[in-house]
Amino acid sequence: MSDTDPHEHQRRRRGIYLLPNAFTTAALFAGFYAVIQAIDGAYQIAAIAIFVAMVLDGMDGRVARLTNTQSAFGEQYDSLSDMTSFGVAPALIMYQWVLHDLGRWGWLAAFVYVVCAALRLARFNINVGVVDKRFFQGLPSPSAAALVAGFVWLAVAHRLPIPHDALAWVAFGVTLYAGLSMVSNAPFYSGKTFTLGRSVPFWVILVMVAVFVFVSSNPPLVLFGLFVAYGLSGWLIAAWRWQRARRLQRERQEAASR
Repeated sequence: MSDTDPHEHQRRRRGIYLLPNAFTTAALFAGFYAVIQAIDGAYQIAAIAIFVAMVLDGMDGRVARLTNTQSAFGEQYDSLSDMTSFGVAPALIMYQWVLHDLGRWGWLAAFVYVVCAALRLARFNINVGVVDKRFFQGLPSPSAAALVAGFVWLAVAHRLPIPHDALAWVAFGVTLYAGLSMVSNAPFYSGKTFTLGRSVPFWVILVMVAVFVFVSSNPPLVLFGLFVAYGLSGWLIAAWRWQRARRLQRERQEAASR
């Protein structure tokens, strides 16, 4: 008969996995660092930190799956990290940068973004295993954050020739669009069908190299353009599905009337 305390053994088994949660912690740090830089007025660095958080956030889940270290703790920790890095941080950066010039309209737009990010993450958590894994329901919060932070990065780095008042209203529109897209039902491609362990043709490597070269040529412009295209893709897919559904319904009605 073993004299080991079963409760002590159970407590040991309730430990957390270090590797994936280390990436989540790094993503959380990048989001927090973005907030600090925005408060200090370093908006370009703050925006870049959001993109760093995106990369780290994309790695923690894949690392967990590759090493078979998924856990309920990791899922909850990741959601809380996402709320900071892709919910609060982008809204604060945009507000500190230019939205504060709009008074209450500015902080209302930032608040709407934060609320939509929270709702998006909550809906995602309860819909895991229910919705089609090929598509996200609504714009993912990291992509929404990339739209907001990417616009800040582009405007600051390239000194866009837009009057300051007009720039504030454009930022207002970008913030609301990113926020409301998160809580929409538009389907955005998830990329979850792509697995790192699967063999690919040689030309895929060449395409990846070309993408890296393309992005490095002008990171703020290229990244913002890519996420604008992704941010519109879900609405285009939704419109195509709606048109197809209407066509099928019309064909059924015509067949029934014959």
